[in-house]
Amino acid sequence: MPQANVFTAAFQYDAADPDGYRVGSVRISELAGGRENVVKAFEIGPGQSICPYHYEYEEEWLLVLDGAVTLREPAAERTLQRGDLVCFPSGPDGAHKVTNHTETTALAMMWSSAREPSVAVYPDSDKIGVWPGTDGDHVILRRGDGAVDYYDGER
Repeated sequence: MPQANVFTAAFQYDAADPDGYRVGSVRISELAGGRENVVKAFEIGPGQSICPYHYEYEEEWLLVLDGAVTLREPAAERTLQRGDLVCFPSGPDGAHKVTNHTETTALAMMWSSAREPSVAVYPDSDKIGVWPGTDGDHVILRRGDGAVDYYDGER
């Protein structure tokens, strides 16, 4: 069986990510041969966030492996330290944003079933993202822009 190590895996950075969201990631689940769950490790530099504040329609988990991060959730913000584990429930009650407000790099792991199609909602910007399950085939739009009637364009 394949094996992966979150502490020695090579993190990849996306050059297109804007400052504030420049985080290294690696799909640990792929390295370990997993198919049913998506497990990602993140290298979070000072002042960086894993992704914007959002929620999904599946359960998601976060484990801080090293350092400290600030977790923004619907009720407040709190600091998570090495070893802290949090489960984000499906829907608005599970909204979250993970940011490193310290001077040292943090390491975290997140996982979920990552079923597709999937939907993510971004409350701060009033956007919805839809990923139908085909690589590169997704859409992110503001809820108020371009909304059409269910039967629009149908015969």
